[in-house]
Amino acid sequence: MSEAVTPPGAGSGAGTQPESGSSGFPPGFDPTGEASEKTLCFHGFWAWLVLLILVVLCTAVIMWLLRKCIQGPMYRKANRIDGKVVIVTGCNTGIGKETVLELAKRGARIYMACRDPSRCEAARLEIMDRSHNQQLFNRTLDLGSLQSVRNFVERFKAEETKLDLLVNNAGVMACPRTLTADGYEQQLGVNHLGHFLLTNLLLDRLKQSAPSRIVVVSSAAHLFGRINREDLMSEKNYGKFFGAYSQSKLANILFTRKLSTILKDTGVTVNCCHPGVVRTELNRHFAGPAWMKSVLQTGSLYFFKSPRAGAQTSLKLALDPSLEKSTGGYYSDSMRWPLVPWATNNDTADWLWRESERLVGLPPLEAPRNGSANGNGTSTNGANGASGASGARDMQSVETVVVSRS
Repeated sequence: MSEAVTPPGAGSGAGTQPESGSSGFPPGFDPTGEASEKTLCFHGFWAWLVLLILVVLCTAVIMWLLRKCIQGPMYRKANRIDGKVVIVTGCNTGIGKETVLELAKRGARIYMACRDPSRCEAARLEIMDRSHNQQLFNRTLDLGSLQSVRNFVERFKAEETKLDLLVNNAGVMACPRTLTADGYEQQLGVNHLGHFLLTNLLLDRLKQSAPSRIVVVSSAAHLFGRINREDLMSEKNYGKFFGAYSQSKLANILFTRKLSTILKDTGVTVNCCHPGVVRTELNRHFAGPAWMKSVLQTGSLYFFKSPRAGAQTSLKLALDPSLEKSTGGYYSDSMRWPLVPWATNNDTADWLWRESERLVGLPPLEAPRNGSANGNGTSTNGANGASGASGARDMQSVETVVVSRS
């Protein structure tokens, strides 16, 4: 019988050569050459360069999106406010300056209320040149002096019979403990008490111009603040940021909410806002090491809002027709946000209002809910209140406004 002859090595897979087409490759295909090409494409120099470019592009897109998120939305409605009378405090630089610039471009008649008249004049001339609006006026206002506030109001009322928009923008942040001209802690005095008196003295003009608006620039720092009834002026314990500054920003919100209830059905709205973490001169009192300050200044170029971006929420509250009847709100990035319980406490708001009236020398607008005593057990018409009231009597025109606030 004949047997099939098996070629040597046929039983061993190592030496077997597949016939043409049996491996799945077409005739003439060289898998070795293809592997070499893949090696050149995906593991060579050009592959690393392409990968690097892709990483850079992806990083750039992510950083651009992050930057857009940080800057927040812009107010883009084109509505004008030709002939509207506006007061903006603290507007020779930063957010206030950008606010005035945009309002000027829209035709407003603006009183720039600043502590430093020379810097205010430089800002005024620049804004006039950029906006082509000549209706800008330089007025001196030191919110750390109640007499300066009264003088400003007296002059304004001699010049204008109406007021359509008041933007309480000025402020100080985290400064060493100093006192105002009236002996009050600087941050509470400037950020809250000065604006409290200014707003109350201007209420008659705002009501006459209804619908009119008040915008109060507060801060997310209110989250760390508490109204210290036993040590409102931080005499016993002073914290630059988490103490006095945060308290003053919480006071802004409580003031806004209380005032919104007082002005109900008058046509005057009042809202407050957090402008964001903005690259301004407000942090000039930073007291850390020089290297840390340099790092913050460099990082702020990217991770902080520009002053223009920081002004957008204020501009929305000042301009947006859809907010004409919205009042008592807290806004950030042009959106209304809920408040923490200690920023909505009506008892604290009532106490702060009465205490603020006493400190700035205004007669009570409404009777206390529980007698005449304030939270410290002293009369709301104490010595300071009496001296302030006598100061108001020295200016009859201002006193008339004060008495008729309601």
